[in-house]
Amino acid sequence: MTMNQNLFAALREAFPADRARIAVETDDGLLYSWHDLERSSAMLANLLQSLGLPEGARVAVQVEKSVEAMLLYLATLRAGYVFLPLNTAYQSAEIEYFIGNAEPAVVVCSTANFGWVSKIAFKAGTQNVFTLNDDRTGSLLERAAHCSDQHEVALRQADDLAAILYTSGTTGRSKGAMLSHGNLSANALVLKEYWGWRTPGAQGTKEESCDVLIHALPIFHVHGLFVAIHGALISGSKMIWLSRFDPKKVIEKLPQATVFMGVPTLYVRLLAEPGLTREACRNMRLFIAGSAPLLIETFNEWQARTGHTILERYGMSETAMLTSNPYRAEQGGERRGGTVGFALPGVSLRVMGEGGQPLPAGEIGGIEVKGPNVFKGYWRMPEKTAEEFTADGYFKTGDVGKVDEDGYITIVGRSKDLIISGGYNVYPAEIEAALNELPGVAESAVVGVPHPDFGEVGVAVVIARPGAVLDAAQIVAALKARMANFKVPKHCVVVSELPRNTMGKVQKNLLREQYKALFA
Repeated sequence: MTMNQNLFAALREAFPADRARIAVETDDGLLYSWHDLERSSAMLANLLQSLGLPEGARVAVQVEKSVEAMLLYLATLRAGYVFLPLNTAYQSAEIEYFIGNAEPAVVVCSTANFGWVSKIAFKAGTQNVFTLNDDRTGSLLERAAHCSDQHEVALRQADDLAAILYTSGTTGRSKGAMLSHGNLSANALVLKEYWGWRTPGAQGTKEESCDVLIHALPIFHVHGLFVAIHGALISGSKMIWLSRFDPKKVIEKLPQATVFMGVPTLYVRLLAEPGLTREACRNMRLFIAGSAPLLIETFNEWQARTGHTILERYGMSETAMLTSNPYRAEQGGERRGGTVGFALPGVSLRVMGEGGQPLPAGEIGGIEVKGPNVFKGYWRMPEKTAEEFTADGYFKTGDVGKVDEDGYITIVGRSKDLIISGGYNVYPAEIEAALNELPGVAESAVVGVPHPDFGEVGVAVVIARPGAVLDAAQIVAALKARMANFKVPKHCVVVSELPRNTMGKVQKNLLREQYKALFA
């Protein structure tokens, strides 16, 4: 008999023997048992399967964070379809591109956005559009309520597609990273072991000795969806589910939890709260940071205030997690601030020079990786996929970094001037293209500068066309109407010329230098 390699099967296998235990507790007091997760995901999976979708159908989802949205993700895996999460901040032009490119058979959006989203979806040929809101209402749940709560998990191979995550392109359009059931299962199992997740034993380990995760991240990207949710589910751990990050609420919940994951911005905001004390963190086992560089000041201040050392790790949409600082000393050393630790078990990582040769310890170059977690390629972009992989099968991450004598990896930056703002990737090329389309704009350059709250934010430097008069505030307002708010530069400057090198290329390093103290 073929073993089912559906990721959902692996997650469900780890559910505690006592299904009446609480799996999720929300910030408004709702309790979901493991039995509820099993039943609800079955009903939603049955609904999807009743639609007569083609093999490998995509289910595109742009909804606010809710436990039901997570159940829809589990149901999509369970039914054997492909999950496509979309950032809730995306505007119509962005959604139009994703739906046109992925051609989903099902689109799920909030009732508030149904008007414009359904118009885009139906025009693109999508047959089914449902609504789902964060208060357990919407046509998706109404329809699923009539479905059976028994469901046989669809048979899937490790190589079958489980999810597509769109990464903003540094040049041109976003690319859909294709992640398989095997990619995601492999990563979840490695992290379960490496981070020491404490699981309920078959004999029913005491509930107080199991892990409890505070889930305060969005669930439309790798960190909140794959690292956090998979981590809790594959270890049978309870989640304290916050619909959005609220530092006071997190601190109030810390004594009931053992694990917290956040982007650096969240740690900065927690440190601003007087309630963050050693006493509040007394039951905590692990604080994990990722999605953006953690400033050494934050790392040190957190240690001094809480007595805990943040574990920083590194991953990307295309690979899930690649490296991690050690959880235990016997994994090779202590957790070092400013580094992302070592390559995870099963991951091969190397630093390469311009000429394609491996670099010795301490030298900075392009980071390339290989492993069971590395994606299958970009959706419908075979040329781009071929370009991003080396002849010997390594994926070129586009990140620049170094490995020291002890094996600790440090990410130095992004080869393509990526800005990471509040944990979200912002690609200057996309914003520059939008700026250059605005009336009166001749040319623009967008650079990232340090920011105390977001880590980094964009600054737009714009040149006016001859005879045109530009207003910086109006430019920012125009961008806000066209794209997700996290992409919009926090400051705009109108100048007469941009600094260039002899080749005529804009010298962004000089612009970064010029504006680096703007938010200091």
